[in-house]
Amino acid sequence: MINPDDFIITRKRKKYKFAKFANAENCFELEQWPKYTVDCVEIGAGTGLFSVELAARHPKRRFLALDVKADRLQKGAYEAIQRGLTNIWFVRARADQLDQVVPADSVRAIWVTFADPFPRARSAGRRMTHSTFLAKYYSVLAPGGKLQIKHDNLEFFHWTLEQLIDDGWKIQELSFDLPDSNLSDDYKILTTYETRWLAEGRTTYYVAATKEKE
Repeated sequence: MINPDDFIITRKRKKYKFAKFANAENCFELEQWPKYTVDCVEIGAGTGLFSVELAARHPKRRFLALDVKADRLQKGAYEAIQRGLTNIWFVRARADQLDQVVPADSVRAIWVTFADPFPRARSAGRRMTHSTFLAKYYSVLAPGGKLQIKHDNLEFFHWTLEQLIDDGWKIQELSFDLPDSNLSDDYKILTTYETRWLAEGRTTYYVAATKEKE
């Protein structure tokens, strides 16, 4: 078991959450991850509760929630344990390390949920729908696999659509008001932050795209 005092973090509450992540059987640091085959990956998953609900609805599929912040991921991890879910794992890693987490051409779906929009133009390369990241997603998606994106920032969403089209992706599904659309209820599962933003009167934009394998 990990002792919270082993972490060099001044905030005691955060130290406790890191220790919980380290002690959870479904949580892994990148170098510890046994690279299980998964069907769906959520990038920048935050608490991972979105993926937990997907895993609960689809027990025959295998899910992975990926985020760089272990103190957030642990919340979803313990929710999954409490619900007895054995088809979901949580890995602390960056989005640009995705190809170290899952094998090439293996994933059926990738979710990017409410990524940081990095509004300054000079930070465009850090946006998780920049062409650099799109190449990472393409490399691990299986033939016919879908990239699915949810966001609340319209300017970022428009920019994302431009990146997808410029990079040769084909738009399969599109909504500028996901909660009021006829799309799958799975897409309407709320993330932790989405719940807050919808309460503030915002809406959720959604796109699903595919790209043929060469």
